[in-house]
This record gives sequence, structure tokens and C-alpha cells, in this order.
Amino acid sequence: MAPAILTALALVIGRTAAAHHSYAMFDASRKIMLHGTVRELQWTNPHCFLQVLVPTAGDPVEWSVQMDSPQTVYREGWRPGTLKPGDRISLVIHPTKDGSHSGRYVSGTGPDGKALK
Repeated sequence: MAPAILTALALVIGRTAAAHHSYAMFDASRKIMLHGTVRELQWTNPHCFLQVLVPTAGDPVEWSVQMDSPQTVYREGWRPGTLKPGDRISLVIHPTKDGSHSGRYVSGTGPDGKALK
């Protein structure tokens, strides 16, 4: 009886985790480039976020860029202090399908001109 319960529990937990990490809201067929200033790097679970102020004809527009989990981005070389408020960066993102000022991180260039992992 116990193996059957453990198996059922593993299936439920696995499905929940997979559903949480869906990237269906992003248009993976499109990439856009953002040039802006870091407002904040949020080092939080379940995902890190970059808040970036992008200049426009009027006031700057704040973009929210979703990254992977802190553990994943740490393994890729990021640290909580990799970017600081005021850093000028360029990012490539998959934009959201709804056209909001948000997207999923693909790649970037830091204030020193080096690639962000």
C-alpha cells in the first residue's frame, strides 16, 4: 500500500512543479532587444527578475524580465550582486504574448560590455 501512495504523491508533485514552470505566456518565436538601466535585480524564489528602465520618447518604461530560479542562474554564473541599480545593460528577451512590458530573459550584455551568462 505504501508504494502506491508514494507513487501517486510523486505524480501529483511532479505535475504541479511542471505546471508552475510553464513559459506559455512568452512568445518564444520572437526576440526583442532592450537597452536600459537596472532598477533592481530580484534574487527571489521561484524566479529571479530584472526590473529595467528603458528610455522612450517620454518617461522611461519599466520592463519586468523573468529569469530562472536563483539556483539555476547561480549555476550559470550570476550572483545577487552581478547587476546593481543604475547599471546600463542590453538584454535579449522573449516578450510576453499579451504585449505587456515584460518577457523572459534570453541573453544580455553587462555594463562592462561582457556577456551576461
